[in-house]
Amino acid sequence: MGGNSSNSSCDLLIRNANIVIPKMGIIKSNILIENGKIKELTNSIDNVSCDRSIDVNEKYVLPGLIDPHVHYGVFSPIELASETESRSAAVGGVTTIMRMLRVYEPYTQKISKHLHASAGNHFIDYSIHASILNPNQIQEISYLYDMGIRSFKLYMNLGSTDNRILMDMNPSENLLLPENVHVTDDLCSKVLFHSSKLKNSVVLVHAEDHETCSKLIEEKKEEQSAKKIDDNKNKQSRDENPLKTWSECRPTTSESTAIKKIMNIGRQYGTNLYFVHIGSNDALDTILYEKQAGGCNVYVETCPHYLTHSVDYNNLIGKVVPPLRTKNDVASLWNAIKNGLIDTIGTDHVANTLDLKLGNQNDVWTALAGFPGVATMLPVLLHYGVIMRQLSLVRLAEITSYNTSRIFGLYPKKGTIQKGSDADLVVIDLDITKKVSPDILQSSSDYTIYDGYQLQGWPVLTISRGKIIMENGNVYNENKGHGEFVKLCLDKVY
Repeated sequence: MGGNSSNSSCDLLIRNANIVIPKMGIIKSNILIENGKIKELTNSIDNVSCDRSIDVNEKYVLPGLIDPHVHYGVFSPIELASETESRSAAVGGVTTIMRMLRVYEPYTQKISKHLHASAGNHFIDYSIHASILNPNQIQEISYLYDMGIRSFKLYMNLGSTDNRILMDMNPSENLLLPENVHVTDDLCSKVLFHSSKLKNSVVLVHAEDHETCSKLIEEKKEEQSAKKIDDNKNKQSRDENPLKTWSECRPTTSESTAIKKIMNIGRQYGTNLYFVHIGSNDALDTILYEKQAGGCNVYVETCPHYLTHSVDYNNLIGKVVPPLRTKNDVASLWNAIKNGLIDTIGTDHVANTLDLKLGNQNDVWTALAGFPGVATMLPVLLHYGVIMRQLSLVRLAEITSYNTSRIFGLYPKKGTIQKGSDADLVVIDLDITKKVSPDILQSSSDYTIYDGYQLQGWPVLTISRGKIIMENGNVYNENKGHGEFVKLCLDKVY
């Protein structure tokens, strides 16, 4: 490369790109990448020398997606899950995944083992949200913070008789780890108190009231048992839509109750609250109403499945918490995205298999909640948002990357396309239509709620810190281990 000025050489040159820059717009330019960073956006490349040049022929280039809500390491140990699920993420144009870590023992005993087992296995970058599941873990919040884990999750849905949840597996041990968890009001209050003392930490909230849900679930089970006695063939209960049953047992009022409760606590301490997987109009309205009172920063995440599926899906694989809701809720969420009321999209990706998912009774009570989604986030948003609803690509980049990076302290390292930022990029082709199948998503999961769907708009190139990870659906195996643990900075929240 000798003889060129410093600005006319680079490792990778992306030519003829329509670059989607959040909060700014779309510019036609070229991207120079060096040492994993964006070196320059320039129209003049006549004298540029590079190791590799890619002409994207005026395709759109977005900031690599950041998925703030991924469960992996629950159904296979993290050293395996980090490979399969980060590969699947790269297929979908995701360049950073944020793991929802659940351990019941002290984090001081567990976190280093999980980080060690994760290293060397990810294709893309990753960070961690730590779930606080019992009173002993409250004292470890500052310890986790010092390790670069600065977001903590509360499961307000766990308690009463509805309290069983799987922990993340121990590294190198392929063994499911169920625990009974009881998240009390006192636990919530103490987590918010301790986290609010740490600069710009964030508390993630699963907002469902466990007392409401437990009571309704028990009543429904009793009702079904009575039906069985009346009808040995159990025809009536088998004819029920399991997703409608699930939604009725976990009503939107349970979300509103939990939201009001945690917002009241949050105001006492000025906590940064982040509501995960909001899927109903009632929950959204409650957040917006409570937000007007001020007192704490509030952020709202929704998931792709709440934008595409309702209870009418009528398929047990659609069981999730909170449940799928009505078609009106789906429409409300799209309006909220367009109106700027929703900050981020997270997938709530769960890497389980169909056999485990359906449970031992193949019914709504024993089926597992959750399903895979990290690879389909971008195609789903391109098809249902950009193509079908004229969602702008700039807004898409904001809810899938920029806002997430700002909330969780990754900006400007990630979440935008500008000089000095990590070269995390995804090139999309809005003219490609593909039929979804589990095999093209390359997760450890063998099913998807989008199986057979024809989606228009797909990522064709995923670049993580200047490395080409995925090209035309192919993930390059030599890049296993490229992904790094990203500590959250949180100098400021947006």
